[in-house]
This record gives sequence, C-alpha cells and structure tokens, in this order.
Amino acid sequence: MDKTKEKVVAGVVVENIIKTYGKKKDMTALNDISFDVQKGELFGLIGPDGAGKTSLFRILTTLLLADSGKATVDGFDVVKDYKAIRKRVGYMPGRFSLYPDLSVEENLNFFATIFNTSIEENYDLVKDIYVQIEPFKKRKAGKLSGGMKQKLALSCALIHRPSVLFLDEPTTGVDAVSRKEFWEMLKGLKQQGITILVSTPYMDEARLCDRIALIQNGKILSINSPQGIVNDFSKPLWAVKSDRMLHLQNELQEKDFVENVYPFGEFHHVVMKNESGSEQLRNFITAHSSENAVLQQVKPDIEDCFIDLMKN
Repeated sequence: MDKTKEKVVAGVVVENIIKTYGKKKDMTALNDISFDVQKGELFGLIGPDGAGKTSLFRILTTLLLADSGKATVDGFDVVKDYKAIRKRVGYMPGRFSLYPDLSVEENLNFFATIFNTSIEENYDLVKDIYVQIEPFKKRKAGKLSGGMKQKLALSCALIHRPSVLFLDEPTTGVDAVSRKEFWEMLKGLKQQGITILVSTPYMDEARLCDRIALIQNGKILSINSPQGIVNDFSKPLWAVKSDRMLHLQNELQEKDFVENVYPFGEFHHVVMKNESGSEQLRNFITAHSSENAVLQQVKPDIEDCFIDLMKN
C-alpha cells in the first residue's frame, strides 16, 4: 500500500476577504485580505483603531459575513461550517462582555455550561490564570479591576478547551504590569498547542508574537516575523532633538535628503532617502548647535517600519 503524507491543516486561512459597510457599501473595512496562521502559532494583527482588526475577527469567529472571499478555521469553512467552528474557537472581544451582575465563579460556570463542560473537566487549562482571581470568585464581575476582568474573560474563553483562540485588543486600557502578565499567559497557552490570534494597537507587543501582520485601512502592509519586518527596513534612520523641536521638524521636512520625519518620544526620527543624506544631516545639526541640537543613529523598531510602510 502506498503511503501518503498526512495533509497539514493550517490553524487559520484567509483568502481575499473583502468587507464593506454602509448603504452604498462605500466604507471598506477589509480590502482583499489574505494570510494564513499555522497551528500552534502566536500570530499578531497589529494596527491602529479602525484598521479592520475587529471586523476580521468577527468574520473568523462566524459573527459576521464577508462580502467576498473565503476563510477557514481548523479546516472548517466560516460560512458552511459555522456550528463546528463555534465549538472549536475561543473569542475574547475588545470590550468586557461578561455578565457584570454575576460573580466570577458564576460567569465561568455559565460559559462552561454553554459548551456542555464544567470547570472541573478543563480546570488544568485555566488553572494558572484562574488561580489569580479565584480568591475573588464570589465578587461580581463588574466590580473587578481591569487586569482581573481580563483574566476572567480569558478563562471564560478557554473553559471549553478551544483549538483556536481569538483575542481582540485584550490589553487595551490595562496597566503595564497586567499587560506583561497577560502575555506570559499567552506563552503558556501556546506551549499547549493552542493557535492564538491576537490584535493590538501596541507596537511593543508585536515583538512577542511569532509572526505579525501590519494592517492599516483594511489592507495588509506586511507579514513577517517581528525581526523580519525590522530587517526589511533598509534606510538610514537617525534620532534628533533640540531646544526647538517643532521648528526642527518643520525645517527637516523641507530638506530634499529627508524622506520622512516624525515625533518619537523625546526625539524626532528622521528617515533618509539614502546613505549620502546622512552627511548632509550631520552638517544641518552642526549648524544648529546653538539650539543644543543632538544627533544619533538608531536602529528601527516595529513602529518605524509601520510608519514607513504607511507612507509608501
């Protein structure tokens, strides 16, 4: 008997998805989106508010129909097999959507019951997360802090042991410590083989993913590993500052050797058109020494890459 290789089914496949809104379909939320996510991968969808992240997640979790294109989750079609998908996915929407008048324990029991399971049956999956809020299990969900609400919502999304987890901006409005703890939880879930798709407007969280898709105005700008996207940034990048930051930015924007300049923390980042412009920039900064101008070459990060891709 001939042996054939078992076909590997991707965790998520998106092919040419288009979604528009409005009576005239003149508001495009997703414009020919395509990508795939491998099983067990932690995949980030990175972009600002209004980029299309939530619309895409709602399509993939069978809550919204696309105008055209197709998508599968664990090999199941999001339209034809929506019932099967709803049993296999966990979804944590951007806004806290649990029942505020139910206690922590009652919320978790409720979601377990919906999926014909129990807290006891799948406790091993949520234990590391739930144990942090278990001392407050009798407290009403609406009275929890932002970080505790986040942990409860994640526990409820996991209690039926999903194979694919969708997290829509899960750390928005959460303090820095809780954000860090949350990403540590995701690392643990990934080790258990769960495919995770997470959307976020925070560029610093992009580096915590295996791969990321940068999205803006419903279009994918780039898909790669975080380091791969940074490596694709090949133009000279400088950080400058002076006593007159706005004046400095306005002047640099007029220089023909400068491709782009934008505020970046206490500095302005200056993208050069080519390496030869770096010497011209040094001369420009030297001429502004009376304004305590400072110049230093820097390595790009994800935010620099995102800005550059949007401009081009």
